[in-house]
Amino acid sequence: MDRPKLEVADVFRLYGEAYRARHGASMSKGQRRVMTAIEVCRTAALGGHLERCDDCGYERNAFNSCRDRHCPKCQSLARARWIEDRKAELLEVPYFHVVFTVPEEIAAIALQNKAVVYSILFGTTAETLKTIAADPKHLGAEIGFFAVLHSWGQNLQFHPHLHCVVPGGGPSLRGDRWVSCRPNFFLPVRVLSSLFRRLFLESLERAFDAGKLQFFSTLEPLQKRSRFTRHLAKLKEHDWVVYAKAPFAGPQQVLDYVGRYTHRVAISNNRLLDIEDDQVRFKWKDYRGGDQVKTMTLTAGEFIRRFLLHVLPNGFQRIRYYGFLGNRRRQEKLAVCRHLLGMAQIEKDQIEAVTETDYRDRYEDLTGRSLRQCPECRQGNMVVVQILPRWSASSRAVLDSS
Repeated sequence: MDRPKLEVADVFRLYGEAYRARHGASMSKGQRRVMTAIEVCRTAALGGHLERCDDCGYERNAFNSCRDRHCPKCQSLARARWIEDRKAELLEVPYFHVVFTVPEEIAAIALQNKAVVYSILFGTTAETLKTIAADPKHLGAEIGFFAVLHSWGQNLQFHPHLHCVVPGGGPSLRGDRWVSCRPNFFLPVRVLSSLFRRLFLESLERAFDAGKLQFFSTLEPLQKRSRFTRHLAKLKEHDWVVYAKAPFAGPQQVLDYVGRYTHRVAISNNRLLDIEDDQVRFKWKDYRGGDQVKTMTLTAGEFIRRFLLHVLPNGFQRIRYYGFLGNRRRQEKLAVCRHLLGMAQIEKDQIEAVTETDYRDRYEDLTGRSLRQCPECRQGNMVVVQILPRWSASSRAVLDSS
């Protein structure tokens, strides 16, 4: 597949300095770091190596990646590695996709308190799913799932929500049998929504009382306890959006799907249509308008502002695992699940073999594209013949934020 002709990096390189000059005082260190990382990604500033085809002699410079998790160019390999690691964890059961989102009033608070509100979103989502699933009236089982944070809509506006991928069932609470969901049905979304709303608002109120929330600009009045309480009271009267999509067709569809979601950034390069005269034009899907694909044009400054809304707090984990997929006892609990389902057990050396596979082989297996094949003759392999050092004069500090 050909590389996109236009990139988010092009917008930053053309208009980034002007944006910094105008808005630098309000930018966080994380936002500055992300901008710099994307600007220098796969350029001589980061160094790299010279490759030569062992058949036709074609040469190319292969510059190093920034490896920043917000960079549209640095997600393919990370995605391929993550999917390969998940293969051994798939169970022979239906999988469901459940989405938890928050009202606009909460999104505004989240924008000014990302780390706190994102953590509340993860915690209350997990507690909601596990509580309702453990209730004998609904499933009566321990479930396992992973959740992925997205903070954007198709138009790049701030819209925090969690995508959860959940196997359709789990071990009974006594651990002696597998409890399956009803066909094409996971858990009642109205029940999930009600509990999620209550748990979230209670957690947000505790965070306020602990002094963990900050408010400024238009939200400054919420610093007063009475105003904050009234603000939350309105939200208790409305339904919160939780929805479950149709179950996946099979394990391979699960992998294909989560591969698109887990390492997605706010906008991919292939959605860009034009960058000219201080304007950025891109494709977007209008979900409220019948999923129509439309074109949006923003000033370069507004495009950069919206992109930077989605920079994560430093060190924040946007993919988290719960229940029998929790990190601490994952392999032990998955072994129990396989036993209850009558599946073959996966030996430890099989898991280690997956981990030790060369990343170029993994990438080719999962994407169908070779990192070794010569793009010119399509016959030979590209071989490293020279190391290219970083440009120390232009190499500003670029940290890996993945």
